[in-house]
Amino acid sequence: MDKSLFIFILIGVGFLYFITNFVGDIQEEDDRYQNTEYKMEHKFDKYYTTDSIGQQILDLTDAPPAVQIEAWNASPLKDEFLTLYPDFSEMKHYVKDRVRGEYITQKLLKHIGDVEDKFFSGKIDSEQAKRMLDKLR
Repeated sequence: MDKSLFIFILIGVGFLYFITNFVGDIQEEDDRYQNTEYKMEHKFDKYYTTDSIGQQILDLTDAPPAVQIEAWNASPLKDEFLTLYPDFSEMKHYVKDRVRGEYITQKLLKHIGDVEDKFFSGKIDSEQAKRMLDKLR
């Protein structure tokens, strides 16, 4: 491959990286340039805080119940929560430690308990339990 072509491609990639980051920063800072996709992606950002040891917390204390469930289902904390499966006690501890809001914590703890009971009684297998934990209604 010719050196000049390689340098041209490298400069092009650098330019695209700069432009995409620059446009992202503009969207974040200026409401006029935020499109609907950006707004949907960052809809629940106001509910995230950081605790004293630097962990991300989902604080839904003042949100209505429907928003609490929607925020949980869209949260990256839910993905982290699902990696704890099949340690149900650790999952419950995770919810108590990283999720704030009376309605959502009670609903999650009840949901985990229900799935745990069905799993250990043999009514559902491991994959079904994982799918049930992934869906909160």
